[in-house]
Amino acid sequence: MERYSRQTLFEPIGVDGQQSIREKHVLLIGAGALGTGNAEALVRAGVGKLTIIDRDYVEWSNLQRQQLYSEKDAHEKLPKAVAAKERLKLINSEVEVDARVADVTADSLEALMKRERFDLLLDATDNFDIRMIMNDVCQKYATPWIYGACVGSYGICFAILPGETPCLQCLLKTVPLGGATCDTAGIIAPAVGMVVAHQVAEALKILSGNLRDCNRKLVSFDLWKNQYVSLNVEKLKDLQCQSCGENRTYPHLSFENQTKTAVLCGRDSVQIRPPESWSEGRGLVALKEQLEAQGVSVEGNPYLMSFQVEDHRLVAFKDGRVLVHGTKEIARAKTLYHRYFG
Repeated sequence: MERYSRQTLFEPIGVDGQQSIREKHVLLIGAGALGTGNAEALVRAGVGKLTIIDRDYVEWSNLQRQQLYSEKDAHEKLPKAVAAKERLKLINSEVEVDARVADVTADSLEALMKRERFDLLLDATDNFDIRMIMNDVCQKYATPWIYGACVGSYGICFAILPGETPCLQCLLKTVPLGGATCDTAGIIAPAVGMVVAHQVAEALKILSGNLRDCNRKLVSFDLWKNQYVSLNVEKLKDLQCQSCGENRTYPHLSFENQTKTAVLCGRDSVQIRPPESWSEGRGLVALKEQLEAQGVSVEGNPYLMSFQVEDHRLVAFKDGRVLVHGTKEIARAKTLYHRYFG
């Protein structure tokens, strides 16, 4: 216990809390900026087992804020989950780290929840598609999870405790339409660090058995504008919510509400069709203005718009479909899609 002596000296955790942390299994979805920060903090804190799922590989632009990776990882385009595991084992060999290079879907996540016992899920994803799936799965299997996101100098965090707090569906009602991403609006590392600090603090409370101390408020901030908000969302818990209400149906686990992907026959392209809730109201003009405001050169006509990203061309249609040209890898296509369409 010498390794964790400073943590056990902290009275709310103590020896019993530390033992509780060592017995817990955490599922971390995403191994980017938030994912690497959360992973390192939890491994240093002595969590029993950490499962990491990520579909992407390390790129040079990641190194500015994704703390577990090196130039060697970027040069070799090592999968993030693999590179993270290698680094984490050097930090704390006592922690079991399970790294999975995979795309998270409703079916795969629910199958995993049925197969293994998780005490906590941590959100380190880059899109609301996966977050809403996480939300439904955690409500269905009564597992706490911690929502976190950041872009530019802005960040947000909220601990979702099934049966106690509002869920993400209560707060959002529908999946947000578009929005800035790190690839369109940039991001500064301190914003990442602040969200990680809030997520890890809530995680340690849950893992050490101090649920009563969890923050029931939604926290958001803008470090550049010197703004910090702690919002009481207790009254937003909706008894009619389809994800956590009295007659729940878990809408984001159903096929019609999932993003559909298909590799086009005979073409080096992937088609992505978002749920209907994403397509409604997403005018091409608004999307074009959003991208151009971030310096992306966009071409278009009344029926579609397109732009080039390195070796890939993305084409968006009025009905919400997007073609990602230059790849047959669905995971890569979805990564590019979420980077530029929010």
